[in-house]
Amino acid sequence: MSEPTEPVTQVIIERRVAVWPTIIATFLAVVLAAIAFNPGGAIAQEGADDDVAPAPPSIGADVPLTYFGPAPSDVQDELIGPFQLLRSGVVDLDAGTIELPLYEGAMRTGEPVWYILTDTTDAGNAAALGLNHSPKLQYGAVGQGARRATLGEDLDLIFDSGTVDFSPELIVTPGTDTAFPPAEAQPGAVGDENYSPLVRIVNAGEHVYNAPMMAFGAEEGDLNFCGGGVDHSLVHDSVVAICPEEGTVTLELAPGWSFARPVFYLSTDANVAVAAALEKAILAPGLNSIKVGGDDSAFSAVERIFGFTNGPTGTDNPGRQGFESALLGEGGPLNVLGGIPTIATDYSPLWDLNLGEWTQE
Repeated sequence: MSEPTEPVTQVIIERRVAVWPTIIATFLAVVLAAIAFNPGGAIAQEGADDDVAPAPPSIGADVPLTYFGPAPSDVQDELIGPFQLLRSGVVDLDAGTIELPLYEGAMRTGEPVWYILTDTTDAGNAAALGLNHSPKLQYGAVGQGARRATLGEDLDLIFDSGTVDFSPELIVTPGTDTAFPPAEAQPGAVGDENYSPLVRIVNAGEHVYNAPMMAFGAEEGDLNFCGGGVDHSLVHDSVVAICPEEGTVTLELAPGWSFARPVFYLSTDANVAVAAALEKAILAPGLNSIKVGGDDSAFSAVERIFGFTNGPTGTDNPGRQGFESALLGEGGPLNVLGGIPTIATDYSPLWDLNLGEWTQE
């Protein structure tokens, strides 16, 4: 396969766009699990990307899988093998989902705010809660890049601003001549001008958390979809089950790659409408305050992710990749992520999307 051309656009996502070759969007993705191989074999899920699951370690051996010991990653995080980065939840590889704790906070005006936690600048709390530690998030709290919240006496967060309308219908229609760019892309959730998934807790160390919203303005009784059958006019479009009485929410994961290792990640918000629609994410205008292009330079909040407008297609094609394939319903785009924990030191859940196009040679 030929090398990709230079990126034709740059985006920091939680996601998406109008004219893709000329956009700058904001992409927010949370890396959940880095899997160098899947000991149980291919990941079996409806519409799943089982082509990202490496072969079991018994391939090429004369003994069965049961003869093999623990994966090297069970001994040392950085070594090859399955390793879950976001340890606050339970990953189901067969279903391609993660079940996370569901938190309830409130606006100062009283409306309920339901959210999850995935990343923080607080190293101690990251370790204690099983979150990803990302020092770079500190630099995302500029302009409207992070909401302000106060920790209340009942250990709940009280948010100053930032609301989300989950009622719009998610619409993604492939293009005619080519599936990408899409003919229509309407996000299923839209934040107001002050909404960003990031939040700075002003009376508890000024630490920044990635706290994407799952539902807004709904009471607990309105969100009892513990067994699925979720009403997405009330909740995030990536939610497959939500259960306030048990304090859990289950979300779809996206497959991708990082330094030749298959990963699952969670995509919750984007600053461009097309990106938000393609990722089933919230359109988060507050993310527009975050500067892209800085990558690993001083005071940059972002890390890079690489996506491809075209690429090999076909559900049986092991080289399948790209937005064209995804819009054809063949699976996720299999984006290539930059640094993630255990592989690099520059991890951030704020992903600056660089779009490339494969040549025809």
